[in-house]
Amino acid sequence: MKKRLSLLFSLMLVLSVFLAACGGFNKKESAGEKTGGEKKADVSQELRVNINTEPFSLHPGLANDSTSGTVLRQTFEGLTVIKDGKPKLAAAESYDVSDDLTTYTFKLRDAKWTNGDPVTAQDFEYAWKWALDPKNQSQYAYQLYYIKNGQAFNEGKAKAEDVGVKALDDKTLQVTLENPTPYFLELTAFYTYYPVNSKIAQKNPDWYKNAGPDYTSNGPFKMTTWEHNNKIVLEKNENYWDAKNVKLTKISMSMVNDPNTELSMFNNGELDWAGSPTGTLPTDALPQLKQEGKLHVQPIAGTYWLKFNTEKAPFNNVNIRKALAYAIDRKAIVENVTKGEQVPAMAAVPPTMFPENKEGYFKDNDVEKAKEYLKKGLEELGLKDVKQLPPITYSFNTSEAHAKIAQAIQDMWKKNLGIEVKLENAEWNVYIDKLHSGDYQVGRMGWLGDFNDPINFLELFRDKKGGNNDTNWENPKYKQLLIDSQKEKDPEKRKQMLKDAEAILMDELPVAPIYFYTQTWVQKDNLKGVELSGLGDVQFKWAYFE
Repeated sequence: MKKRLSLLFSLMLVLSVFLAACGGFNKKESAGEKTGGEKKADVSQELRVNINTEPFSLHPGLANDSTSGTVLRQTFEGLTVIKDGKPKLAAAESYDVSDDLTTYTFKLRDAKWTNGDPVTAQDFEYAWKWALDPKNQSQYAYQLYYIKNGQAFNEGKAKAEDVGVKALDDKTLQVTLENPTPYFLELTAFYTYYPVNSKIAQKNPDWYKNAGPDYTSNGPFKMTTWEHNNKIVLEKNENYWDAKNVKLTKISMSMVNDPNTELSMFNNGELDWAGSPTGTLPTDALPQLKQEGKLHVQPIAGTYWLKFNTEKAPFNNVNIRKALAYAIDRKAIVENVTKGEQVPAMAAVPPTMFPENKEGYFKDNDVEKAKEYLKKGLEELGLKDVKQLPPITYSFNTSEAHAKIAQAIQDMWKKNLGIEVKLENAEWNVYIDKLHSGDYQVGRMGWLGDFNDPINFLELFRDKKGGNNDTNWENPKYKQLLIDSQKEKDPEKRKQMLKDAEAILMDELPVAPIYFYTQTWVQKDNLKGVELSGLGDVQFKWAYFE
């Protein structure tokens, strides 16, 4: 989102960071739950939403953004699924864990791919090792580093057969971890951990690029149409193991990257849902929608920030980065630009995980301090005046909200620091490629949590060439704190390690946090059962119209 990488903007996480992963999880529990309501025979069960743009990739091992994740969560299913904020058994019907908490043995249910092939343990083993294989360049390979030798294989220091995932038979998957990981059952609900039909993928390496007979999935819906840059259509998967609890017959996903058009489509009856987490509402419309009682607002575990390319001047200087970060008036942005009850962010990890981060590590809009850092940075760069700074370009993906935020920050940097900034926008797929390749100076990005633990935000910046780092920043002490935290069994000591790491990140500021996300949306009154997680994602398996 990456988080997932996030294109855009759910329930507040109420459980402790360190208990949420396992709390209330029954090893023999089934994910097949009733919706709590019966649909009327004469009510259409076809859902229409907007997803803004073409997904980056609909291969679970290549996807790294919220748009791709939105589609994949409907079409695929992992060993577990997040429901009501907790992991529930999904493709797995049961599991056992060793006494040392490092070996999980999953028993798979009798399930089929959309083409009728059985879903096997080999499909999981194949998918995970495929994502870890360095030749496939998965941006999210690091999410599998929890598996024994996962990182070593991804870095060319071990072989595929050394990776701690093995199909013992068609229905038994054994997973060995590097260290006890209390949130592992949350990880297995994330799309990088989804299975892939290994028989299809080995015959056709391009199976995932278009809808068709080779695009096989194992989730509640199957993709029947993919008109690139236009729309995706999903239909109920009759081969899904829990099909009896899937009420929707079709989901139509438009790709309209204009919030005003999206809201008009909703008002005209062309959409049943508008806004987060699939699309975007126009910021100017939010106050009126709220006044009319139509607007839904939920805080989520996500942070909107600016990434600095720390290998490009002048952002190779920490004091220049600090000057720009401190000279932003976040309160003005959330009140006058985004207008969705977002919270100004002066920290990386959301307060849903670290409550003290409501205050953060520095003062918002601290212009005097920013000027001090600018003066110091200019001296270190051998420059006499701010006008001698190399040209600065602020990049963002095409979006009304991102454009308004960029314009506001451009004005703040000019007014507060005298720095001229050029704005540059591009469509999402082009934009994300530029960030990943380091072809930018300052770039906006958002991160929505993939699982309920602060390390998911901090590990992004552990390795200079990590899949979703993009900043080219690395700090040995920061890196070691994160590595050590993975081995620490005392929750409070581990939390302090993560806080110490965040303090380093917020001192060197390879990213400048702007605000903590909320989700804002409108929906048809008779649409029920949509599962919004506190991490900012959505599942329609249990949705229905009454």
